[in-house]
Amino acid sequence: MEENNKKGDEASKKNDYGANNIQALEGLEAVRKRPGMYIGSTDTKGLHHLVWEVIDNSIDEHLAGHASLITTTVHPDNSISVKDNGRGIPTGMHKKLKKSALEVVMTVLHAGGKFDKDTYKVSGGLHGVGVSCVNALSSHLKAEVHREGKIFTQEYSEGKPTTEVKEFGSSSENGTIITFKPDGNIFETLEYKYDVLATRIRELAFLNKGLHLVLIDERKKDENGEFHKEEFMSEGGLSEFVAYLDEGKTKLIDKPIHVTGKEDNVEVEVAIQYNTTFSENIHSYVNNINTREGGTHVAGFRRAVNREFKKYGDDNGLFKKLKFAISGEDFREGLTAVVSVKVPEPQFKGQTKGELGNSEVTGIVSRAVGEIIGHYLEENPKQAKRIIEKVILAATARHAARKARDMVQRKNVLTGSGLPGKLSDCSSKDPNASEIFLVEGDSAGGTAKQGRDRMFQAILPLRGKILNVEKAMEYRIYENEEIKNMFTALGVSIEDKEGEGKVLNIEKLRYHKIVIMCDADIDGSHIVTLILTFFFRYMKVLIEQGYLYIAAPPLYMVKKGKQFRYCWNEEERSEAIVAYGGSLTEENSNIKIQRYKGLGEMNAEQLWETTMDPTARILRQVTIQDAVEADRVFSMLMGDEVPPRRAFIEANAKYANVDV
Repeated sequence: MEENNKKGDEASKKNDYGANNIQALEGLEAVRKRPGMYIGSTDTKGLHHLVWEVIDNSIDEHLAGHASLITTTVHPDNSISVKDNGRGIPTGMHKKLKKSALEVVMTVLHAGGKFDKDTYKVSGGLHGVGVSCVNALSSHLKAEVHREGKIFTQEYSEGKPTTEVKEFGSSSENGTIITFKPDGNIFETLEYKYDVLATRIRELAFLNKGLHLVLIDERKKDENGEFHKEEFMSEGGLSEFVAYLDEGKTKLIDKPIHVTGKEDNVEVEVAIQYNTTFSENIHSYVNNINTREGGTHVAGFRRAVNREFKKYGDDNGLFKKLKFAISGEDFREGLTAVVSVKVPEPQFKGQTKGELGNSEVTGIVSRAVGEIIGHYLEENPKQAKRIIEKVILAATARHAARKARDMVQRKNVLTGSGLPGKLSDCSSKDPNASEIFLVEGDSAGGTAKQGRDRMFQAILPLRGKILNVEKAMEYRIYENEEIKNMFTALGVSIEDKEGEGKVLNIEKLRYHKIVIMCDADIDGSHIVTLILTFFFRYMKVLIEQGYLYIAAPPLYMVKKGKQFRYCWNEEERSEAIVAYGGSLTEENSNIKIQRYKGLGEMNAEQLWETTMDPTARILRQVTIQDAVEADRVFSMLMGDEVPPRRAFIEANAKYANVDV
């Protein structure tokens, strides 16, 4: 009886989340001096990272079993509020620091309940820098806590309290509301992008089934005068996530394979869908953090997929006719998967938490996934046969692709430089100083050759529309003349690495600026999309390292006498007309407006001064802010399924570049 009472006391102690559960490890001074160390950057990515840190705190309350609703609001001045119905941050006196626990959490780096295993079993923000970092990098922040029947508030500026913790009024609810305004002295931009917020919040809904998330944008209203609002909640979790990711792809199996399991307090959830495409797309998460570099959980997943499908194929004699060995990547071609684990004490490689390092997770994920796949294959022979047929096709295509790839790459070695005849190279041999323009058409290519600076600018004309790699088998890609020319001109090659599959070798990359330069019309936009799809699928590392750009040629030249202006949009054109004394509603006999439908309509001097001169041009760097969403959009735009593409285009029609 005494033993039971003791256990009961311990249980109640663990559930008592109070001021003394908050542990402080060090101060906050360095955050404003070196914000990049804590949030990655001070550009738009870092700006949005502040929101993720605050939402992560609320998600951790949900994971601990206490929050079911999280509402994020963007206010008209681009300040943000995140409200949850969790337990509320403790406000009692912290024994060691002699101040309110709320103030400790908000103003001390590495302070929080995340370090106490009894308070939070798992946590995304394990480093504990979250909300205090947000506070340090905000010109104003207000914390409002509903707890123990009361309401508490405290306000801060640049991480320092401007008020005491105040108690006012009573409340029948529990929860925390954090409202913050990012500091304009720290961040390069203060404007929040709705689509970026919505994409991440949708992702969190899939990763935390049953959690209700709301996003409100007070900067815009609908036709009824209501603020723009979206609600996200997923009952199916990761199964719904892979269905969403594969919306633009043709399914190979009827329903996703869904895995759930728990071992040694590590929770595993995985959803797998096979489609008819030729790429592998695995998206992985640890405690809701997107682990872009993968890690031990992904290694365990791949091990299980390779083992179980190979065993099934061998046991049923399905690989007997193949004259070469099956590779692990063959089992994963056309596979979309989301691998999510909840780990009590995750060990990440690097500050950005991009790769999970816990060795024990490999076996846990491998066992959980292997068991479910094994059952699935035995219980669904038709679906299993369909997948194995796809694997055999992948192996055959891989074998053909390697031969085609070797042929291209060996030919380059045997013929000396191996540079394509259409390439007009630059004099510089320094990749850091050199740039190459991938130009649409021979005509524009000729103009670009005349207008360039030969010292550091190379020109590679591309004839017509390149192959849509989203729909093509890999070996076909190496047969395409324009794609072969890009490989050889850039000096990169694809190699097969044990355990990693195909890897792009960029050691001999010849240019550190690769500029896509196409006409500013519908055809030009389509060619840009085809080239971007190729780079995203086969040369993603060049995008990740910041080497890929898109040129922005002007749409108009507005001229009056000897005066003229180049204009990149309708607004600039209108401004130029007014500046030259013209009217926007009547015809002007003195002002000439030239619409550039193609690069070939410019002479060499005009192309140089508008699009190629580093001192005057506009280059848009291609970045991948969200690899999951980028993959989905490329599949939708370039894949086989028409309805999702039509819906996407209609939803984004206002951004379309339409020539009348």
